[in-house]
Amino acid sequence: MPPTCRCGSGEPYESCCAPYHQGDKQAPTAEALMRSRFTAFALRNEAYLLASWHPSTRPRHIDFDPDQHWTHLQIHNRTEGTPFHTTGTVEFTAHYRYQGDPQELHENSRFTREANRWLYVEPI
Repeated sequence: MPPTCRCGSGEPYESCCAPYHQGDKQAPTAEALMRSRFTAFALRNEAYLLASWHPSTRPRHIDFDPDQHWTHLQIHNRTEGTPFHTTGTVEFTAHYRYQGDPQELHENSRFTREANRWLYVEPI
């Protein structure tokens, strides 16, 4: 049985976030984009992260910390963010280990949909 995707969906990576990372599909919701971005951070997929970041807030590059290892994601809440909306938010906790110690990042993120494509904008 293939390993499950790190985004917490319970699905295998190849049928979950991989199609987004490979450009075969677009995330249909803000939550799906958030999940795929978490997995991209875990896999250190800079190209996908930058491509899914809104140009108004996107950094030039991402400095991955070699001592930080993303482990799992919890989604707490979402507002709008469906294929019928142009904006949405996703509240989540991203769990990671830093130099072996468990840590977490809690954030409520803002997303926008432009040209039928969800993009991460910023924390709110």
